[in-house]
Amino acid sequence: MKKKLDELQKRLVRVIISAVAFLAVVLVVKLVDGVPNWLSLILYLAVYALIGWDIVWKAIKNIAHGKMLDENFLMCVATIGAFIIGEYMEGVAVMLFYQIGELFQSYAVGKSRKNVTQLMSLAPEEAVVLRDGVETTVMPEEVEIGETIVVKSGEKVAIDGVVLRGESDVNTAALTGESVPRHVTEGDEVLSGSINVGAVLTIKTTREFSDSTVSRIL
Repeated sequence: MKKKLDELQKRLVRVIISAVAFLAVVLVVKLVDGVPNWLSLILYLAVYALIGWDIVWKAIKNIAHGKMLDENFLMCVATIGAFIIGEYMEGVAVMLFYQIGELFQSYAVGKSRKNVTQLMSLAPEEAVVLRDGVETTVMPEEVEIGETIVVKSGEKVAIDGVVLRGESDVNTAALTGESVPRHVTEGDEVLSGSINVGAVLTIKTTREFSDSTVSRIL
């Protein structure tokens, strides 16, 4: 994750530097009289190389491996085509906007990956069920509706249910985003995926694990 973050930061810095350089070149070319065409071409090519070298390199590598029609190749065709017909500014602008779009996409994918990882951590690995007065550790999928589970302090509630005995606070931040723990007592409903942060709770299950809150979220 840290490596991905570093890559994202480097890409952001490159986009910012390229955008500043692009605006500077545009101002020079548009506002300074007598700028020769060859100088404009060199200036725009320098900015294009700064912002688009990786796209061009990917396109070349893909072509070498027989993969021609991808977004890298198409971006090269569009932008190099703009240079060929003399639209230097448009060629650089298209590549710059494409890289900005890629930056936002990378950020969105990274955030989604982080959210999915957090959701996966909600899933309880086991449940302590009370059978014939004996606490037995089983997989949550093995617990049936109406059975009694025991949730100690620091443990996750494996299955939705109603408190039979005990009084405690449960952390539901991962489910609801509410940072303040919810106080529950006998008769109150508790949701799977929440964490018991107080005393021991004895809970009567009201759903099977496959139909519980955490399973539906996942």
